[in-house]
Amino acid sequence: MALLSRVTDFLSLIKFSHTIFALPFALLGFFLAVLDAGTLRWQQLVLVVLCMIFARSAAMAFNRWQDRDIDVKNPRTAVREIPAGVISSRSALGFIFLNAALFILCAGLLNPLCLALSPIALLVILGYSYTKRFTYLCHFVLGLGLALAPVGAYLAVTATWALLPVLYGLVVLLWVAGFDIIYALQDEGFDREEELYSIPVRLGTVNALRLGRLLHLVCAATLVFALRYQSGLYPEFEWLSYLAGGVFLACLVYQHSLVRPGDLTKVNLAFFTTNGVASLVFGSLCILDIYV
Repeated sequence: MALLSRVTDFLSLIKFSHTIFALPFALLGFFLAVLDAGTLRWQQLVLVVLCMIFARSAAMAFNRWQDRDIDVKNPRTAVREIPAGVISSRSALGFIFLNAALFILCAGLLNPLCLALSPIALLVILGYSYTKRFTYLCHFVLGLGLALAPVGAYLAVTATWALLPVLYGLVVLLWVAGFDIIYALQDEGFDREEELYSIPVRLGTVNALRLGRLLHLVCAATLVFALRYQSGLYPEFEWLSYLAGGVFLACLVYQHSLVRPGDLTKVNLAFFTTNGVASLVFGSLCILDIYV
């Protein structure tokens, strides 16, 4: 029971359930690569999923470890595992090193290119945790970290670059940056007092929401372009991918209807539930479209 409780604590530390945001896009990148390579290797699929899990676990734990002195001052975050004393700072650091090492190991088992790029990927996803201390563009760095998922998964199979996974990576970047701006509205006052950087601190609530909408509008345009480009490359893709895109865009519109200046009570619904559904449905339907 003690071991199970400990595992539960670490899963809570890294918000393991939030892996759903980027994993479907990683799997889409993987299956697009399989389509190009003509061969599905289950070992590669397992390694791609493990890379996603280990990379995200290292990044999330590092974010919690790096922010421990800030989180303890914020009533919203003081209950997190490290400031609350559930997990020690030393244990969290060991967990970070373990997951980073396992990520590099799995990347190396995929191909030499993935191994060479793995430290750069870690630099991006771990470096995000510092950005709120010096730049208002921190939301875009977070988006960039998740945008690596479809690109990296494609490289894992083919070891070559292609435009379509990069387009999906751009979709992820714009999508994540937009919804992270919405999420950051909760801490606008606290961040301003602590002299931390965020778009809501820089622009205020109203203009931050406007920028979030603009980013998601560009995200929508990029997604439509990516789907049309995909249809030209792969005639086997049919209506399911467009249905997937429609659901994704509907979720973007819905989450903006939930959050208004002066009413942030539904931020968590907009952030967690809506975006989780958007990613899961989009990735699942697009992958299914490959095989229908």
